Amino acid sequence: MNGPVGDEPVGELELVHTFTGPMPTGVSVSHQGRIFVNFPKWGDEVPATVVELRDGQEVPYPDQQWNDPSGDDDAGAFVSVQSIVVDPADRLWVLDTGSPMFQPTKPGGPKLVRVDLDTDTVAQVITFPTDVALPTTYLNDVRFDLRRGEAGIAYITDSADSGPNGIIVVDLASGASWRRLHDHPSTKAEPLTSFRPVVEGRPFLERPADGPPKPVSMGSDGIAISADGTRLYYCPLASRRLHSVSTEALADPGVTQEAVAETVVDEGDRGTASDGLESDDAGRLYLTSYEHNAVLRRLPDGEYETLVHDPRLLWPDTMSVATDGYLYVTANQLHRQPQYQRGQDLRRKPYALFRTRIDAGPVLLRR
Repeated sequence: MNGPVGDEPVGELELVHTFTGPMPTGVSVSHQGRIFVNFPKWGDEVPATVVELRDGQEVPYPDQQWNDPSGDDDAGAFVSVQSIVVDPADRLWVLDTGSPMFQPTKPGGPKLVRVDLDTDTVAQVITFPTDVALPTTYLNDVRFDLRRGEAGIAYITDSADSGPNGIIVVDLASGASWRRLHDHPSTKAEPLTSFRPVVEGRPFLERPADGPPKPVSMGSDGIAISADGTRLYYCPLASRRLHSVSTEALADPGVTQEAVAETVVDEGDRGTASDGLESDDAGRLYLTSYEHNAVLRRLPDGEYETLVHDPRLLWPDTMSVATDGYLYVTANQLHRQPQYQRGQDLRRKPYALFRTRIDAGPVLLRR
């Protein structure tokens, strides 16, 4: 009599790096193959919130001084970084939440910082006014179109778990910024009546050590720009639906909020909930599947396929399509943190950075 059959993996994952310190979220790979990773301050000890992987070592980037803030409102240092992204011109942008432990933000903390990879020095710091980065705002992920305006436009998700969600648009030349889809239903976490996530076979809820469980309430999180730059895709963390919106409407401050909302398209049920989104130059969309230890790929005709499914992909978080033809993805066991496990930390180190071959490149929207 044969024994039980196990869950079959799909695709091939290559281990790039293991992390024995704090849990990572973001990863991005430069056009020259340099790999950058960040660690938000969610309770782990974080010696540096942004690092470069060099010869297997995690080296504070661009230096230790930029990783030693004087306070949560320090505009000259990284406070708690959620995402780093290399733009189409091969520059590294650091998205600083200014919100360790999801604390209310203070002006100067939430910011977008450009680092010149040729000189490894900070070249631009964009902070946000209080009507854009609200006290509740949690800056989550960012994408770039360098063809718009004088120096390009950035799109950022606000995934706040206790305040309005939306998309923040930034003019990279002037540093001006504005909110779009402010508290729009498509940016909000869904209630348990319509979305009840299951991770590792267990309901995924906020479960404090004492008190009743609550639904996860993180809103617009994953974000990706279409290959032609006309649509911005986004999804709340707590939802299986995918939406897109016109980038032209987002990027024009003169367009009303109502007119922007009219360009939103419900792209349907993805069959899974996602943390990160990413896109490639072949018009395909990548979606992490934290419910199924997988990365899915949405083809230009709307069909979905499984790129990779592997038991080691415990909470695939952020992805980066690199010029080397690989998709990189972090797996950080986010769901095993104490706040989801009745105060018990069930994470088991190391955390991991993987890659899988896709034979496509990143979306390079530049002049």
